[in-house]
Amino acid sequence: MEELIINSQSNSQSASENSGKPEPRKTKNELKPQYLILGCGHTAVTIANRLRQDDRNVILVDINESRIDALRDQGFDGVTCDIGSEDLETVIGGMDISDLEAALILSPNTDANERALYTVKRLVPNAHVVSMASEPSEQERFETIGSDVVLLPYSVIADAAINVLERAESVRKARRLLKTVQAVGKKKLAIIAHDNPDPDAIASAMALQHIAKSVGVNAEILYHGDIGHQENRAFVNLLGVDANRINTFDANEYGKIALVDQISPRDSECFQHDMRVDIIIDHHPLTVKNLSAEFVDIRSDVGSTSTILSEYLQELEIEIDDKLSAALLYGIRTDTQGFKRNTNPADLTAAAFLYPLADHEILGRVETPSMSTGTLDVLGDAIKRRVVRGSYLISNVGFIVDRDALPQAADYLLNLEGIMTTVIFGISEEHIHVSGRNKDIRLDIGSLFNTAFGNMGSAGGHSTAAAAQIPLGVFSGIRERDTLMKLADEAILKRFLSALGVEQNEGKK
Repeated sequence: MEELIINSQSNSQSASENSGKPEPRKTKNELKPQYLILGCGHTAVTIANRLRQDDRNVILVDINESRIDALRDQGFDGVTCDIGSEDLETVIGGMDISDLEAALILSPNTDANERALYTVKRLVPNAHVVSMASEPSEQERFETIGSDVVLLPYSVIADAAINVLERAESVRKARRLLKTVQAVGKKKLAIIAHDNPDPDAIASAMALQHIAKSVGVNAEILYHGDIGHQENRAFVNLLGVDANRINTFDANEYGKIALVDQISPRDSECFQHDMRVDIIIDHHPLTVKNLSAEFVDIRSDVGSTSTILSEYLQELEIEIDDKLSAALLYGIRTDTQGFKRNTNPADLTAAAFLYPLADHEILGRVETPSMSTGTLDVLGDAIKRRVVRGSYLISNVGFIVDRDALPQAADYLLNLEGIMTTVIFGISEEHIHVSGRNKDIRLDIGSLFNTAFGNMGSAGGHSTAAAAQIPLGVFSGIRERDTLMKLADEAILKRFLSALGVEQNEGKK
């Protein structure tokens, strides 16, 4: 076995030019690696080059002497040694390993890698170790021995290929959207948010309006209902959102119609349920059969529609200002509950893109609005009238003016000890509104709401949040408020508990 190693070529050339003598060889006990690479295939050499570009001290060890000689010619320090033999202990033992950050065991020979792993962990137990295996069955064995990371080459290649394909698909979607918007021409694009829009819907509509503006298309943001939640009102006012509240809609006035943060206008009374829709962008689970539109992008695996629109803006390289950035970032944060609910890596990537661009002063003012007396009253009624069945809390708050107070009450009561699911409902002039929150991983409250209330009105959501809206037509003819409250209470409680499979007389009040 060799006892000497050539210094890096660049250093030896400099010394030779200055002294006229060849650079002396460095003995192994003069080596002080930061990174030790065992096995010198193409992957290992590529890693070594990257580390050297970052001025890291790398030493390579391989059984092939001619390969080590070639690496020396490229300016690396290297030792010829069979990494699967007992000689490796002598080689490592002769080095100064006080600065060793990590050992990478990357030979194509899995048995040699395993023996090398034992040697490294015995000599340098605190070193971070990356090793290469050839089969998934070997991964657990390597981790048991002490490898911090186990690489499966074909898996790494597959992941890289999928990432490339996903990026290509993302670019194609963004370009198809832009082409669809451009086709609006001189007419206007109607961007319709769902009734009583939340920050995710508003921010998504703002982003699509900005995309339309980039190609000279005039777009209007439309919604039916009210923006009642105090944070949502602050959001709209501080950002100067140009959105129009409407009670009637004439599709003939617009060249194309886009839906954001909703799949179908069927739940709104101001839009024709069978009207033509050209663009649909949403992150909620698909609940409509035979969905058709010129452009459809529904991704139920991401946490917000704002995430999808942020991706379009990135792919199309459209510049955005600090207010739109703040709006999209806030939309992502609210729909993921601060990245704690239904969060996908895409949500984090979008947030990382938006964060340095956003107006954080506006965000701070949006997030700390004063609570209205109406919201406080609803919260008090929800606490006072709560019914508990095991870990489920249901509360009828009676007649309401602001339906956005319901989800706030549902969020608040979810913090009570022993409560895993909350259902808060109230009665407006035309509907019973139901809001649900859930932290029980065994339960999908969105599916539960659809089962319980879907055939009475509209219902849906995700595993942790859901909403339903039931027309009062199901209680037609009832005028007395107390009777209406009692019947609504019985209907909601009975249907929810039935969907859960819980008897109505179980539990306590």
